[in-house]
Amino acid sequence: MLDVIESGGPFAFTEANRKRADAIIAKYPAGRQRSAVMGLLYLAQEQNGGWVSREALEHVADYLGLTRIQVLEVATFYTMYNLKPIGRHHVQVCGTTPCWLRGADEVMRACRDFGLEKGRSTEDGLFHLSEVECLGACVNAPMVQINADYFEDLDYERMTAILEALKRGETPKPGPQVDRQFAAPEGGPTTLKEHVK
Repeated sequence: MLDVIESGGPFAFTEANRKRADAIIAKYPAGRQRSAVMGLLYLAQEQNGGWVSREALEHVADYLGLTRIQVLEVATFYTMYNLKPIGRHHVQVCGTTPCWLRGADEVMRACRDFGLEKGRSTEDGLFHLSEVECLGACVNAPMVQINADYFEDLDYERMTAILEALKRGETPKPGPQVDRQFAAPEGGPTTLKEHVK
């Protein structure tokens, strides 16, 4: 059954990630530690270069005292887990209605013009492109998630600039890409200004 997941060689949490795993598990009451499976899978994926290998999945199962099939059920149900190697920068373009209405098709076109193909990694292993459902910042649409960072208020030019920066090895500033603080209106708050610091 585990043959749906690629092998990646030996896997065990690093000392630092064992501490993080134990902290995740400690959030759950006694007898409910198995609920930490999603957090531990995500931690394993992070340590493993952006994907969950068969060995990583087995390690998580053993760490939590679960059967491998129980962990496999979680890993194959949620799209947040990559079950094969992907590019170093996982570009996830939101394609739901608010982002689409505000130009997600232009963001996707910028990715395609940059040489990215949906569902594939680039030959140099630098990028992987996915289209995903709601990333949860509809007011700042369109947006993408790249690894753990969110980039909002995008258009063709801004998306191209982010991809170019990543290709140069730079770290582009996440968040809104226009003059906006978080989800406030562009240019700043329009109400309750006396409470803004």
